[in-house]
Amino acid sequence: MPHTRQEQKAQTRQSLLDTALRLLEHRSLDSLGLRELTREVGIVPTAFYRHFPDVPSLGVALVEQCLGGLRTAVRSVRDGIADSDAVIGRSLSVLVAQLHERREQFRFIARERYGGVADVRRAIREQLDLSAAELATDLLTRRLPHAAALERWDAQDLRMLAGLLVDHMVQTAAALLELPPSDPAAEADVLDLAGRQLRLIALGSRHWATGPAPGR
Repeated sequence: MPHTRQEQKAQTRQSLLDTALRLLEHRSLDSLGLRELTREVGIVPTAFYRHFPDVPSLGVALVEQCLGGLRTAVRSVRDGIADSDAVIGRSLSVLVAQLHERREQFRFIARERYGGVADVRRAIREQLDLSAAELATDLLTRRLPHAAALERWDAQDLRMLAGLLVDHMVQTAAALLELPPSDPAAEADVLDLAGRQLRLIALGSRHWATGPAPGR
């Protein structure tokens, strides 16, 4: 039980987030009513505004909680690894662990990435852009293998590579979400394909000639 007013407020805020995820399991955020949500949490509608200015702001908080946590976890596995296969393997392992732990959150992200609430779409895009920017920085600062070859790349191509890798992770998460929760063989197949695709991207990047496309 919370002992202070601040702890109670934090608990109620998290209850709003958790309850919203449950109610949104098979529907979009723009269908969620404030009265429905607060009734499920057990608070009056006016109490909602002590935590969020509106329902879209609650959606943005869900995005930050899910993708912010994934970004931190994935970035941590890149430190100190000198083998590209190890980076790929550990990154995919982190993705799977986060997805198993926060399956409802990832379903929310997959559904709302192209959904009807503009603030939430923007928040997802910003989190993915931030992940790509951090990855591009790591590539240049030699955190990742084969970074020396990337020093000749211009900033636009480097960001393109980072964005491609981040998008691949999002697509892999979406593919995993389509599987039954208890089908390890199917999950292994998805991860095997994802790992091979990432290795192909890594191999191709070593031979990329940065600059304008031929004929331009």
